[in-house]
Amino acid sequence: MKTFIKIVMGILAVLVLLIGAFAFSNWAPDRPVSELKARWAPAPSVFVPVLGMNVHLRDEGPRNDPVPIVLLHGTSSSLHTWEGWVRELKTHRRVISLDMPGFGLTGPSPDNVYTLESYTRFVIAVMDKLGVQRCVLGGNSFGGNVSWVTALTYPGRVEKLILVDSSGYDRRSGSMPIGFRIAQIPVLNRLVANILPRRLIESSVQSVYGDPGKITPELVDRYFDLTVREGNRRALVERFKQAPPGGPLALRIPELKMPTLILWGGRDRLIPPEEADHFHHDIAGSQLVMFDDLGHVPQEEDPARTVAAVKQFLNIQSPVQGQAGAAGGAPKL
Repeated sequence: MKTFIKIVMGILAVLVLLIGAFAFSNWAPDRPVSELKARWAPAPSVFVPVLGMNVHLRDEGPRNDPVPIVLLHGTSSSLHTWEGWVRELKTHRRVISLDMPGFGLTGPSPDNVYTLESYTRFVIAVMDKLGVQRCVLGGNSFGGNVSWVTALTYPGRVEKLILVDSSGYDRRSGSMPIGFRIAQIPVLNRLVANILPRRLIESSVQSVYGDPGKITPELVDRYFDLTVREGNRRALVERFKQAPPGGPLALRIPELKMPTLILWGGRDRLIPPEEADHFHHDIAGSQLVMFDDLGHVPQEEDPARTVAAVKQFLNIQSPVQGQAGAAGGAPKL
């Protein structure tokens, strides 16, 4: 009996050591935004007070644009996901990208409310702050969900809509990133409050790319650093609780009447391409462009090809496209 107890105690001691070593090597407490600004908020980033938050945003391009483009990122992402699009669009249009509440450098909402209604109010509040009366509103994933709900709620403020692998319908994800799964498990989501393996972030990013080989260490750095921004992990847990996809609002999608472009990655394992067809069917007159080799964040994975479709939708011609006989161009809509 004594031998058995010694064996059990030895095993427990080893387990404690292993757990301690794991926690030590993956210790990742919250970091204040002041530590992250230098790397992730260089010019033209600014912080604008809106609804009790210092909202991280970039407002680029000609100020005389009467209908700016406003871009909303997805869950656990940031305005950086649109950098490739912004580079192309800002020479022609005013483009506003921002970190939504609970994400990026904006951080958590002071009232801890993350319903879809609160996000739509936030978008309108940012537009009001910047003096934007009407916009072209675009969003990826959860940002797409916020975009079309904003368009439904405030149709007079949205002239055109761009949905990129948007959520919105009731669904079962075929391949949810492991980080999202953990955020929805009560015990584990508390554990990652101070422990976050970099490999977990890398795996989550790989799962939303059609070609994981495109993922760079800097890209993983960005997702990791902005995940540990003070308050973001707790906000993510609440976001999943308070703003699930689907529900009664999805039944109102056919009420959307503004011109709508739907872009989708054919290798999206989080929101399958069938959902693109669903949006296309429900939104009369919408245009659908499918990129067979891209994943859930096509605007980030291949900005050049995807923004070409946007430029065609918005009737933006680059100097090359404007020349007679120029090769290439955007995909046919």
